[in-house]
Amino acid sequence: MSGKRIIAMSGGVGGAKLAEGLARNSNGTPLTLIVNTGDDFNHLGLHISPDIDTALYTLAGLANPETGWGRRDETWSFMQALEQLGGEAWFRLGDADLAMHVERTRRLAAGETLCDITADLASRLGILAQVLAMTDDQVRTRVGTDIGELDFQHYFVREQCRPQVSHIVFKGATAAQPAPQVIQALQSGEAEAIILCPSNPYLSIAPILAIPGMRELLRSAGVPVVAVSPLVGGAAVKGPTTKIMDELGLSVSALQIVEDYADLIDGFVLDSRDAHLRDRIDLPVAVTDTLMRTAHDRLRVANETLAFASSLYS
Repeated sequence: MSGKRIIAMSGGVGGAKLAEGLARNSNGTPLTLIVNTGDDFNHLGLHISPDIDTALYTLAGLANPETGWGRRDETWSFMQALEQLGGEAWFRLGDADLAMHVERTRRLAAGETLCDITADLASRLGILAQVLAMTDDQVRTRVGTDIGELDFQHYFVREQCRPQVSHIVFKGATAAQPAPQVIQALQSGEAEAIILCPSNPYLSIAPILAIPGMRELLRSAGVPVVAVSPLVGGAAVKGPTTKIMDELGLSVSALQIVEDYADLIDGFVLDSRDAHLRDRIDLPVAVTDTLMRTAHDRLRVANETLAFASSLYS
């Protein structure tokens, strides 16, 4: 490859794992990570960006190894005091994590953009990768369910994904624009590959792609676009992906993921447990064990994905 930078798109835990591997790729190629902000919400007067924070903590080596989100070695004095006072405690904010939300909220109120703040926080945490919010505009994922339309975090955390999903809406997306830094990264001519990380296609990647102009930016970048399957053996490792696919009437299969991304991708990374589907995919396919239990796994999957992308150059 002749480019100078990897561009990846990601949501939370699963995508952040691959992003961490991509950031350490064996060729030393720098990473630009574009992160979903459809999950963002205001809570306790604070602007919370769950997917951005998961990416930042993972890339900084600060993520809780047991949950994949939040900070390791966290303490909970704030939540304990809040509960005692009768405050909303369904969304857990650790003491160290709280500093992130307070500082982000302060800087937004002072007029800084979310993308600028995110990039600066990444630098302050010692992250070499460029981490970008997908947009500086407000886009909010709303989940239509059998108990009404819910903000994503209310569905995901407060209701623990129990309600049945009927539809998903990205409120504000049609009026949003990609962040200027995102446009610059995709138009710079420096990309060597674009990777759609194994995040939930409907809740994490779809909000990014829903922003007007984003799909066109990907298609016009002139480099291979590769998606890594979020399904392992026909099921999600974590999170509600398979539940949502079933409730939306979609086939719970990597074939459905390929169909969802068909107009964007040049290749697909399929988990080895789903290798029997390979001949049914009308795209170049790489088959590997995509389960990322360890740091070694993350680097291996990243290197194999990049090698596959390189092979797609004509």
